[in-house]
Parts: sequence; structure tokens; C-alpha cells
Amino acid sequence: MSANAAPLTSAPQFPRLLGRFEPLAPLPRGRRFREELIEAVAASGLTGRGGAGFPTAIKLRAAGDSRARTVVLAHGVAGEPPSAKDRFLLAQNPHLVLNGAEAAAAAVGARDVVIALAEGAEHARARMAAAIEARRGTARARFQLVSAPDRFVAGEESALVQLLNGGPAKPTFVPPRPFERGVDGRPTLVQNVETLANIGLIARFGPAGFRELGTAAEPGTVLVTVSGAVRDPGVYEVELGMPLRQIIQLCGDAPSPVAAVLVGGYFGSWLGARELESPLSEAGLRPAGARPGARALVVLGADSCPVVETARALRYLADESAGQCGPCTFGLPAMADAALTLARREAKPRIVERLRTLAGLVEGRGACAHPDGAANLLRSALTRFPDEIGLHLEGRCSAAAAR
Repeated sequence: MSANAAPLTSAPQFPRLLGRFEPLAPLPRGRRFREELIEAVAASGLTGRGGAGFPTAIKLRAAGDSRARTVVLAHGVAGEPPSAKDRFLLAQNPHLVLNGAEAAAAAVGARDVVIALAEGAEHARARMAAAIEARRGTARARFQLVSAPDRFVAGEESALVQLLNGGPAKPTFVPPRPFERGVDGRPTLVQNVETLANIGLIARFGPAGFRELGTAAEPGTVLVTVSGAVRDPGVYEVELGMPLRQIIQLCGDAPSPVAAVLVGGYFGSWLGARELESPLSEAGLRPAGARPGARALVVLGADSCPVVETARALRYLADESAGQCGPCTFGLPAMADAALTLARREAKPRIVERLRTLAGLVEGRGACAHPDGAANLLRSALTRFPDEIGLHLEGRCSAAAAR
């Protein structure tokens, strides 16, 4: 997966996530600095870049309020195939992630920083290990590099905490949440590595320049993974609020006209070609019933079938579940089987109602959000592609490549 940087339209003086960074001078210490840093993050408007979009300053305050020995967990385990941004950032700019991790540790009074990567991300691991070694003797934090299974549910934060505590990488019921009791039973600040990289920039350059990028409500740049029917798939850095069509155009001329885009990865939503002017932001995508998530865009060309691609994704989600509760053990396989029957053009008209029923049965009933994400993906396909579903019920398909 290549990485590309989109031209920024303003504030070129503010550093970019995909720039080059070396270890920076040690940050100040003390309660005053901690308070100033959290205030700077709050003023920047930075939100989590892992997918949930939660205000970062609130998480810093929650973890910093504890008198126990807090741990910072740098989350770099992107567990789904459409997203490559985290492992690329870790390999491309390890020092910026470490700068941000040290800043976050200073903000919450932590000494220990655990950096979690997915198994198989060997290049990223080697780059991070070298960056940690370069800080030997000067780092303000104790860094530990760990690997997690390259599976979808392993990226859920409670699953990652359970793995670090010696258990399987599967989600656990909450509460307690990691900031209450996490790694080794200690309060744990879990932040996506892209979020930490932004904290590193804000700690050094202040919140004003950060706010000059993006939108007033959602400032800053984000890393977007674009794949599918584009000439140059890769990881791109763009400002929040950039229209989806413009992001896709950064990837070069598509081999076929864009028919649809899956926004937000396998937990995301399908959008049709007429919705490509939607800005990449929470507010911009809300009218279309979508969210940015971890900002993975899968572009579907006119020669591919959205019904087939939805069935493929649902099969993957069913296979990747933790298998700990009924919605995942029974509901997701049933949903995937029904979707595959429709994709193969072997289904009867009542299959559509069965799919809607299954989505309702699994949603909100799992130990984590895994079944909810699958239900969201299915519902968006049923809403966006009624004509294609009708063709499949007639034993036909409009796409040239519909395996």
C-alpha cells in the first residue's frame, strides 16, 4: 500500500502527519505543564482518530484524574483489511508517534507506554523498535512494543487490554472501562497512534495552526486509506471536510466510473455516486446516514457488484467474530449465508425481509459493537441498492465482474 499526501489548502507552516520527524527535546514536567497541555489539546478540537471520534481532551482528563500509576496504550492495531493508515504511520513516522505518546504520558502523569501493532506489520515494528532505541537514555517514558493478532475483534480496546493482561484478544464486557481499570489493573489511556501523532504536533506547535486546517467544528487533517477502483490506492493525508469526490480524484483516474463508495470500512455505509459531494467529516456525512469511522474508503467501479461485495464483507465479519455471544455465534453466520445466497442469485424475494430481520436481531445485543457494525453495513446495502437486489432476485446482475 503506497502512501500519498494531498496538498493542504491552508496553513502550510503547521507540520503534517506524513512529514519527517526526529526525536524532539524533552518536554517540560510538572502539574502546570500537564494542565497547559490538556488545555491546548482541548483548544485544538482534536478528536480520536481511531474511529469513534471522541474528544481527546476529555479522555486525557479522565485518565489524568486517577492517583494510580496510569498506563498509556498506543493503539496501532487496525484489524480490518480496508485500513492501512496506522501501520503506515508507524513505519513512516515512528518518532512523531513516540513524541505524541510521551506528551500524552506527561499529560496524565504516566511513565509506562505500551505500543501495540498487528502481527505481520514487520516493517512498522522494525521502524518503531529503531526509534525507541534512538531514545535510549533520553526518553521520559518506558516504551514497550507488543504485537496483537491481526484480527478484526483484536482491535477493540477491551480486547487489546485483555491480551496485554494475559488473556485472549477478545472483547470484554464494560464497565470497568480501560481508563478505570486496564493494563495490569491500572488506569489506562487508550489512544490511536494517529491521535497521539496529533498530540505530539499540538504539544510542540500549539493549537492555533491545527485549527486552521479542516473545518471549524472538526479541525485538522486525517489519514485516509483509499482502495478499490482507483489508479493509485494508498494512504492520503487530507483536511477534514474535503468532499469524497475530491479525495477519490487524488488517487488518479479510475478504471471505470465510480458506482458507489463504502465509507468507514466494514463497519461503514455504502454511498451512491450522487452522494460523493459529501464532505469527509461527522457533520458532512450525517445527512447521508454515514460516519467517517477510521476513514477507509473502498471505491466500487461500475463493473463490480455491490451485492456481491456486501456479501463478501459480511462473510468476513462472521468469520472474524469473537464467538462469545449469540449475535456473533449464530446471527452473523445466518446473515452472511443469506447475503451470499442473494449474491449468487439463488434467493427468493422473501430473503430481503429475512436480512432486515436478522439485522434487527443482532443489533445492540452483543458484548461489543461487532454485530452492530455488520448490521449497519447490511442495512446500508439494502437501502442504497434496491435495483441491483431486484436484478439478483430475477437471476441477473448488472456488473461485469460479479464473482
